[in-house]
This record gives sequence, C-alpha cells and structure tokens, in this order.
Amino acid sequence: MRAARFLASLMLAIAMPAMATADATVLADDAVAQSLTGNAGDPQRGRAIIADRQKGLCLLCHSGPFPEEPLQGNLAPSLEGAGSRWNEGQLRLRLMDNKRINPESIMPAYHRIEGLNRVGATWRDRPVLNAAEIEDVLAFLMGLKAEKAP
Repeated sequence: MRAARFLASLMLAIAMPAMATADATVLADDAVAQSLTGNAGDPQRGRAIIADRQKGLCLLCHSGPFPEEPLQGNLAPSLEGAGSRWNEGQLRLRLMDNKRINPESIMPAYHRIEGLNRVGATWRDRPVLNAAEIEDVLAFLMGLKAEKAP
C-alpha cells in the first residue's frame, strides 16, 4: 500500500506543473517534508496571513479559531485541529498546491506559478504566498491541535 502511494505521488510530481521553489521541493508520498526556507515559520505571522482577506484569503472558504473575524467560510474543512489531522509535510504540500492531492479541489495553488489559467497581470510569474509565508502559515496550522478528551 505504501509503495502504491509513493508511486502515485511520484506520477503526480511528474505530471503536475512546477512549484515556485521547485529546486527545494521534494515530494514523498503526499508531503513536502523539507522546509522551503530552511527555517521554521512564525506562527503569529501565519495567523495574520490566514486572517487577512486580501493576502491569504483562507477565511473565504475555511473557518477556524478567529472569534474576531466575521463571516468565516464553510466550503472547506475548519482549520481547527489541522495540526492533528496532518503532519507538517502533508500540510506544506496542501498549502503549496492542494491539487496535487485532490485535482478537483477549489483551493488555489498558493505556491505554484506554472500551469495556471486566467492569472491577472500582477500575479503572473509569482506565487500567492512566498516560501517564508508558506512556512509561517504552516507554523500556525501545526499549532492547531485537536483537544483530547480527559
């Protein structure tokens, strides 16, 4: 089973367009284990990116632990407990390009620049989030652990 998942992810890596930091991107199973920057992200900056409706746009589709933010989305899973549902590498890949996991996903590719359609001129040849911002969002999401019942 593990070999089959590895082969499937390898085939996806070959078939899908390159990510913005292709030289640092190594897919294994359904994850990108290596940090894109070599450093841990800042969870406070990550939280700010997620809550920012001009930058991350996450709350258009997701809800989460942001009581001060009105009108959170319900099209995608809640961000609550994200750090318990996926490991760091799995979350990193989902942030970078969720279509590698689910080709039918409506989640935008936050760190892919090739193979996109109808991209505005100001966004051409640059990702929505740079490598440091991906790591910041990841650091925040990894801190969202599901509470265990006593």
